[in-house]
Amino acid sequence: MSVGKLGPQDVVTTSPDSQLEEVTQRLEAENVGSVIVTENDEPIGMLTDRDAALAIHDHDDVGSVSVADVMTERPVTVHEDDDPVTISEAIRDNNVRRFPIVDDDGELAGVATLDDLVATIGEQLDNVADTIEAQSPDYSP
Repeated sequence: MSVGKLGPQDVVTTSPDSQLEEVTQRLEAENVGSVIVTENDEPIGMLTDRDAALAIHDHDDVGSVSVADVMTERPVTVHEDDDPVTISEAIRDNNVRRFPIVDDDGELAGVATLDDLVATIGEQLDNVADTIEAQSPDYSP
């Protein structure tokens, strides 16, 4: 399985000049914790609900602040053909939990998260458990 198959391919995106109020409304409406900031279909930043919440300390009118002012620039990306272990390594190396997935042209192809990785590992462990139980009838968890 490749990274491109882990997370959703329909990604919530925004432009760097969007206002924070608009983007936080989209976070709520889409029930997601982050949006990927794109230009020309390439990820240039990421804005999380935490980024939005912390912006209140630095801005008087937080709703009118542009996404570019509070986003994380140059997000760590993973390639759609990478092995899911790449996400685990990226989490360890970069201390982040969400990764834009890019194709060969560097264009956004999806998003993968720590949650996607954990869910996939859980599914794989279920498959292993089924095999153990099938091969070991006396096994009782």
